[in-house]
Parts: sequence; structure tokens; C-alpha cells
Amino acid sequence: MKQKNMTFDECSARWLKRRMFLKSGTVFAGAFACAGTAVATDRDTILESCLAAPYRPTDQVRRDVWRHPYESLKFWGLKAGMTVLDLQPVGGYWTYILAPYLARTNGTYIGAIPVTSPPDKGIQAMTAFAHEFSDKARFGSVVVVDFDPGKLPLGPANSVDFLLSAREIHNWIRHGYSSGVMRQVADVLKAGGIFAVEDHRADPRAQKPDASDGYVAISTVVREAAKAGLTLEAISEINANPKDIKNYPFGVWTLPPTRKSDTSPTFRRTDYDAIGESDRMTLRFRKL
Repeated sequence: MKQKNMTFDECSARWLKRRMFLKSGTVFAGAFACAGTAVATDRDTILESCLAAPYRPTDQVRRDVWRHPYESLKFWGLKAGMTVLDLQPVGGYWTYILAPYLARTNGTYIGAIPVTSPPDKGIQAMTAFAHEFSDKARFGSVVVVDFDPGKLPLGPANSVDFLLSAREIHNWIRHGYSSGVMRQVADVLKAGGIFAVEDHRADPRAQKPDASDGYVAISTVVREAAKAGLTLEAISEINANPKDIKNYPFGVWTLPPTRKSDTSPTFRRTDYDAIGESDRMTLRFRKL
């Protein structure tokens, strides 16, 4: 049976009403159409082997159950040989996957780390990151560049195939430079390039204006991206978590992996741990 296309608003309203969390579902939003379909199923054995690599840190592997790296990267459209720019990759969750994958497929991995603000901590972070991923036999030639939010270009115009922002847009909003960063993203992407987004989803609750609790509305991300010329192509429920009530003493940072806590006798750490990591939007944008 042919599925009815809906406007983006109708699709959002249906999602908000039913709170449908379909782990393997994808909502395509190109031209503001909405349809349910499966994530791409063509198998990538190189990506599978990178995920199974013994050098991935144990604490990161444990998070795969919440972050679904294989499914997310397939949904976003990662391909062999791409030039990939990872915005603010300190911690290296995606670097441990993407850098070896791109090294084995003749691609390029670029990590963009804030260096200029504050300069002392930024330089330390860049140095530590470069050292951690300096094994060329394992990670290839990892490129590290300065990310100056909303200011310096991320690289030559039209030079990147795939740009990833994982759990960072809420910070851009909190600090007031989300529009500027979106322009940087659009400028560095090639025509047809992919902007891959993972972030803490506020919906169906209203987003705080400054995203101070770490949660962002999908509509906010779509609006900011559109102003820079980036078109929402698809939404996936891969990283949905229906247990996340999005109302905590320390915002999203109350949940794992941050697990911010206090010593109050009424604070029950085990209750928050049982929720797991946050409910996350997983979006794919395209520079047309």
C-alpha cells in the first residue's frame, strides 16, 4: 500500500502525539515529505571490522548500545574514500571508528578542535588528540585543524564530503554562535555534501531558549541549518530513548555518561542510571 506523504509539521505532530520510537525507522524529510523506511542495508564489512577492533577503548564500546555507530553511520551516508570532518571530537568516540575506516578506504579524517578559545586549554586538547591518534598504521594520517566557532573557515571551501556534529549543537546555542557555525559547515561542504547530526532531543517538551539543559528541538536545528543553505533530508529514530523524561536536576548531564550528581539523600543515582543515555535526534542534512 502506498504511504501518504505529509508535511513536516504533520509528521512532527504525529510523532509528538504517539511518541513513536522506532529503533530501525527512518523519516525522510526532503521537500518536507515524511515516510517510514528502513536504514540502508548494504553491508560494509570494513566498517564492521573497525567497530570490532580490539584497540577501541572498553568504555566507548560499552556505549555502542546507546549510540548505534554502525547504524548511524550507514544512515548518515558514510562511504569509502570520503573526506570526513569531525567537529569537536575530543574524547575520540567517533575518531576510533572513522579514522581507521578512512585510512583503509583511501579517505581523509579531519578533527576540528577549538584551539583559540581558550588558547591554553585548546592547544593542550589539540596536542593530546594528535598524540592519541598518531599511530599511522592504525589511524592513517589524521588531520587536526582549529575550530574557531563562527569565525575562521573550517578548511578550503567545498572540500569536505561528510561533516559530523555529535552532541555539540546544544553547546553552540548556549554560547550564541550556532548560526555562525552552521555557515562554517555549509562553506566547507562540497555541493551534495552531508551534514550528520546527533544531539539530545528536547521534543516533545519545549526547548529552553538557550538550551541550558542540553536538550534541543529538532525544529531549532532544522531552522538554523536552513539559514545556512543546508536541507534536511532524513530523520532516524536509531538513537531514540523513550525512558528519557528530559527533566533532571542537572539537565541531560544527570544521565550517563556524565552522571552529574549531588550528595542529597533524596538524589537517587540508580534511578537516572536506569534511564540510560539521552533520547537523541539523528538527522541527515544535504548541501544542495
